[in-house]
Amino acid sequence: MADLEKIVEELSSLSVLEAADLVKMLEGKWGVSAAAPVAVAAAGAAGAAAPVAEEEEKTEFDVIIKDAGPKKIEVIKTIRQLTNLGLKEAKDVAETAGSKVLEAVSKEAAADAKSKLEAAGAVIEVK
Repeated sequence: MADLEKIVEELSSLSVLEAADLVKMLEGKWGVSAAAPVAVAAAGAAGAAAPVAEEEEKTEFDVIIKDAGPKKIEVIKTIRQLTNLGLKEAKDVAETAGSKVLEAVSKEAAADAKSKLEAAGAVIEVK
């Protein structure tokens, strides 16, 4: 197990630019956005005050599995890598057409997940 105090000490020594780079690297590796909770809260408050313009570009996407294809084991392994689900949960997602593999992720993360799952043999839809 990692020594959390040592990690905190090392992170405390980072400059602001190094910390920003670390955030970008972690977002890319984990397929998440550190700004998402703030953006959702701000969008909720703005949405209550004024209707959202229909021309806004979609920023959150769902990755949906349509069919696991012939290499189901590879698809299950890929789902586990993308989601950190356990074996049984990943198997259930792979075997259930229309299941969301990832929900409300960035366009880049959705495209990355789609390419990895399709390489494993699955049929994927991004909404």
